[in-house]
Amino acid sequence: MSSFDFRTVPHIHAGTGSASQLARIAAPLIGDRDRILIVTDKGVRSFGLLDGAVAGLEAAGLTVAINDSVVADPPEDMVLAAVEEAREFGAQLVIGFGGGSSMDTAKLVALLLGTDQPLADMYGVDQVKGDRLPLILIPTTAGTGSEVTPISVVTVGETAKMGVNDPVLYGDMAVLDAELTYGLPRHVTAATGIDAMVHGIEAYTSKIHKNPVSDALALAGLKKLHGAIERACTNGKDTEAREDMLLGALLTGQAFANAPVGAVHALAYPLGGIFHVPHGLSNSLMLPPVLKYNAEVAEPLYTELAAHIGLGSPSAGALIAEMERIADAVKIETRLTQVGVSHNDLPRLAEDAMKVQRLLVNNPREMTLEAAQACYEAVL
Repeated sequence: MSSFDFRTVPHIHAGTGSASQLARIAAPLIGDRDRILIVTDKGVRSFGLLDGAVAGLEAAGLTVAINDSVVADPPEDMVLAAVEEAREFGAQLVIGFGGGSSMDTAKLVALLLGTDQPLADMYGVDQVKGDRLPLILIPTTAGTGSEVTPISVVTVGETAKMGVNDPVLYGDMAVLDAELTYGLPRHVTAATGIDAMVHGIEAYTSKIHKNPVSDALALAGLKKLHGAIERACTNGKDTEAREDMLLGALLTGQAFANAPVGAVHALAYPLGGIFHVPHGLSNSLMLPPVLKYNAEVAEPLYTELAAHIGLGSPSAGALIAEMERIADAVKIETRLTQVGVSHNDLPRLAEDAMKVQRLLVNNPREMTLEAAQACYEAVL
């Protein structure tokens, strides 16, 4: 067996209704800390998803502040402003409560409160010096896997997406509560669910750090997600489907946290940065053309994935066709023109995608500028 490393969060709690019991569940971590910061977005707050958790924390005698300034593709300036507010409040523990953007922001807030290192010096892999405040991550979507990854992605300048990737960003605890996902619109359920499936597929075919543990997690997560995504989209309050979606997203998140994603994500990033296409939808759009491009070298692995999720006559083609079928079944956009992209935009998209070398090096087949543009053209 080749040598490998595997890391993940030290404590995962799963249970429907867990958010309202957070004070009890997280009591050992909270300890004598009594000033708790929750980082979220206005949608999560307005829908009342925080209410149970906040009531429970306050009933336990804790002082809770809520920063709901998070927006999609969180800008660097917003993160830094959140840090200043947290410092003024005197936060002693940070909770990221929401989708990937809220959890990514919470990670950086907790980190920047614990070290004097500037954020600009942290971008890249293993660039962080110092520690962070205690951190709890609670997803309200089943897709990003951010609750179990050491990665935070922010927007720098107008469109550039930059990532901080360091083990210090693993939270101390991840809490899965399916009740928080009952009200997710069908479109969000679909996009985030396919995003989670992309994580499993790309982790399983990751060129550099693929390993037996990440493989097992990717397979288990894909199985859960494949069996649940259409059910969750059809009936948003199907508890079993929602639980399987959350668990599947966590498992594939653990997989790609250790065996990083590749060209699907690299080509998706410019769609988010330039056109503000939600991350999950960006990945869903770019998955089929990248799978087709990679099939030349990844056919055996794609065939294994197709067999694992129960496709008849498993092959790379069968896997690609199934992912295209799911996108149609859950009624998600499948063409770039549907999200405002024109043919004139493709060269810039391809050029920006090629800058994401930290991900492209993991792709099973080397991605070229010409191939990247062809992938965009294939789904225009």
